[in-house]
Amino acid sequence: MIDDLESVLISQRRIARRIRELGEEITAFYAKGEITVISIINGALPFTADLIRRITIPVRMDCIRVASYRDGIVPEGEPELIYSTNLEIENRRVMVIDDILDTGRTLFTINQIFQRRNPKSLHTCVLLDKQGRREIPFEADFIGFEIPDKFVVGYGLDFAGRYRNLPCIGTLKPELQNPPEWA
Repeated sequence: MIDDLESVLISQRRIARRIRELGEEITAFYAKGEITVISIINGALPFTADLIRRITIPVRMDCIRVASYRDGIVPEGEPELIYSTNLEIENRRVMVIDDILDTGRTLFTINQIFQRRNPKSLHTCVLLDKQGRREIPFEADFIGFEIPDKFVVGYGLDFAGRYRNLPCIGTLKPELQNPPEWA
């Protein structure tokens, strides 16, 4: 699968180093006490799993599912919340984790939904920030890496459900972005 990449943008080693730093930043930011982490699956699963092991304060965790891309390389329509959390978040310190912030639509929508549930605080953490694609003015509170406006896969990010298990983040070869016939 690594041969399907045109280039590697972020190596496995750089990802691990940055996640360690983010864990320290988040721990210091929230200081003492507990946080509730809400991971947007499927893409944020590897990032969330590695990140919460680097956070040294108590963590409650759940996942939500949002549909945006549906098998393409550009988002299709408005994000749709398919599955929400069962955790109580009222008066809790909540951090939503996503793999990538590009158009801003997904995190904006999720933040609106969760604000109505009256958390004590609501912050966001993303592995990747792609400023060049922003359609809605939304900024994450914690950012792993800023990346150029390229279609990326690996470390949770996929194309048509594939490449999530790559340990690095890279750009998919253009000829593989038109969905090929998968064997």
